[in-house]
Amino acid sequence: MAKNLKLKSARAALDMSQDDLAKACEVSRQTISSIEKGDYNPTINLCIKICKALNKTLDELFWEE
Repeated sequence: MAKNLKLKSARAALDMSQDDLAKACEVSRQTISSIEKGDYNPTINLCIKICKALNKTLDELFWEE
């Protein structure tokens, strides 16, 4: 699994910490960190929560070219 740099940059663009995003999505900071590092493949429901919190689409954050 590749690192999710799109997620990391979208979060940083909103000046959100991993902890801020985790709280918004009701998961642990470690979960967000693992997704960004490519160590964890989130469920579709968690992907949707992340997208809503960052005001992005699934394609923008999770689609691989």
